[in-house]
Amino acid sequence: MSNFIEDIIESDLKSGKHKSIVTRFPPEPNGCLHIGHAKAICLDYYGTAVKYGGKCNLRFDDTNPVKEDEEFVESIIDTVKWLGWNGDIYYASDYFGKMYECAVKLIKKGKAYVDDVTPEQMKELRGTLTEPGKETANRNRPIEESLKLFEDMRAGKIEDGALVLRAKIDMASPNINMRDPIIYRVVHARHHRQGDKWCVYPMYDFAHPLEDAIEGITHSLCTLEFEDHRPLYDWVLKECEFENPPRQIEFARLNIERTIMSKRYLKKLVDDGIVDGWDDPRMPTLPGLRRRGYTPSAVREFCERIGIAKANSTVEAGQLESCVREELNLTAKRVMAVLDPLELEIVNRNEDFAEPCLVENNPSDEKAGTRTVTLGKRIYIEKSDFALDPPPKYHRLTLGGVVRLKGAYIVRCTDCEKVGGEVTKVYAEIIEDTKSGGNSPVKAKGVIHWVNKADCVDIEARLYDYLLKEGDEDKDFSERMNPSSLVIKQAKGESCLKDAKPLEAFQFMRQGYFCRDLKNTERLVFNRTVELKDSFKPKK
Repeated sequence: MSNFIEDIIESDLKSGKHKSIVTRFPPEPNGCLHIGHAKAICLDYYGTAVKYGGKCNLRFDDTNPVKEDEEFVESIIDTVKWLGWNGDIYYASDYFGKMYECAVKLIKKGKAYVDDVTPEQMKELRGTLTEPGKETANRNRPIEESLKLFEDMRAGKIEDGALVLRAKIDMASPNINMRDPIIYRVVHARHHRQGDKWCVYPMYDFAHPLEDAIEGITHSLCTLEFEDHRPLYDWVLKECEFENPPRQIEFARLNIERTIMSKRYLKKLVDDGIVDGWDDPRMPTLPGLRRRGYTPSAVREFCERIGIAKANSTVEAGQLESCVREELNLTAKRVMAVLDPLELEIVNRNEDFAEPCLVENNPSDEKAGTRTVTLGKRIYIEKSDFALDPPPKYHRLTLGGVVRLKGAYIVRCTDCEKVGGEVTKVYAEIIEDTKSGGNSPVKAKGVIHWVNKADCVDIEARLYDYLLKEGDEDKDFSERMNPSSLVIKQAKGESCLKDAKPLEAFQFMRQGYFCRDLKNTERLVFNRTVELKDSFKPKK
C-alpha cells in the first residue's frame, strides 16, 4: 500500500510535471545523526529516489558557523553510507554568493529591509496568535538605504546583532512565521569551509528553499514542525523568481518510548560527560547504535515497518529491538560466555582431563556447522545456575541435582564451598554415558552453558539499557535518567572470542546478542546489542 508522499510523487510523474525525482537529506553538521534521521534518510533515498529511479543529494545545511564542525561532517558522511545511501554531496555554504544575490533582489523589489530590531524587541513586536504584530520604524526604509546597510553588513562594518535583514511580508498574517521574519544576520565567526569570507549568514527558513531550488530538488520532504513554515518556503521561491520550484511535503517525525530524540539534549549528555561521546552505545545516535551492534539492514527494516504517516505518534521501543533480534538470530554465531563466574570442579576426572565436545554454531543455519570446545576438570558456570535453596520449577543445578552441560555431559552436584554464606565453588560428578549426541540413560530437565577454565578468555561484557527510566514522561529528561543504563561484568568467554573482530556479532547463549566493541580494541570488550527475549507484540 502506498503512502501519501508516494501518491503525490506518482501523480507528478504521471502528469509530466517532473520527468525524474530529486530529493535531498539536509543535516546540519552540529552533531551526529540519530535514529530519527534514519527514517528521513530511508524515505528520501530508498522510499523515493531509489524507488522512482531518481537521485537523493546529501546536503550539509552549514549556515551557522558558531555550532558546526568538520568532525560532524565526516561522521554524517560515514553514517549515511553505512545505511546504504549513495549519491552526490553538496554544501549550503557553497551557495552563499547566490543567496546573497537573492537577498539583494528582495531588497530591490521592496520585499526586504534592514532593521535594527533586537531579539527582545522582535519577540515583543511579533504579536500573538490572536493579536497582529507591530511594524518597526525601519519597515518603510528607502530601498537604497537598505541596500547600502546590507552592503555594510557584508563588508564587516556592522557588529553582531546590530542589524538584520527582514523579509517584508505581512505583520498581520495569522501565520506568525510570515510576520517579517529575519532572513540574514551578522555573525563574525570563522566558517569551517568558507573561513572568514563571510560575516553575514542566511537564516534557515531563507536558505533552505534556495538550496532546494539551486539543486533542482523536486520534492522537499520535511517533518511536521515545518508545516507552518511552508508558506514562507513558497514565498521565498516565488519572490526570488525560481521557475519550477520544489514542493515541500511534511510527514510525522519519529518518536520512540524512553528515547531522547532532541539533538540539543543529546549534545548536553555528551558535554556533561553523562555518556562517553556521541557514539556511546546507549545513545540513540546511529554511530551509537552501530557501535552497539545494530546493523544497517535492521535499521532500514525498522524504518520500513513503522511507515510514513501525517500525524505524530510514539513507537514502542521494542519494535527496533525486534528488527535487530530477528536478523541476529539468523546470522550471529552462538558462543558460551559466563557473565557471573562460579567455578565448578568435576570430581570424577583427573587433572589432565580434557575432552573435546561439539557445539553447533547456529541452530538457525545448518551451513554454519559446528565447533569444538574443550571440557576440562574445572569450568565456570553462572552463579545463578546454582542454588542451595532453589525456587519452584528450578531446573538448574542444586545439591544432589542434575543438569546437562551444553554440548557435553549431564553432571550431578556433590558438594559446594561457602565463604560468609556465599557459594564460592561447586563440585560435581559426570554421569557416565550421558554425553550429548548419545542415548543417555539419565535425563536432565535443564541445560546450562559453561566455559573451560584452562583456555577461556577474560572479557568485559557491557549490558546496556535505556538512558531514560520507564514512566514519568511529563518530567524533564534530567529527572528520568536511568542509573542502570550501563552495567559492566568481568566475565569469562570461550577461547574463540579472542579472535573476534570489531562489531562481529555473537549470541552469548542464554544471555543475549553481543558484538565486540569498535573502540576498545586493546581489550576484549563486548557490547550487548539486545536481549534474547522479545517483549514486543505487534498490534493487530
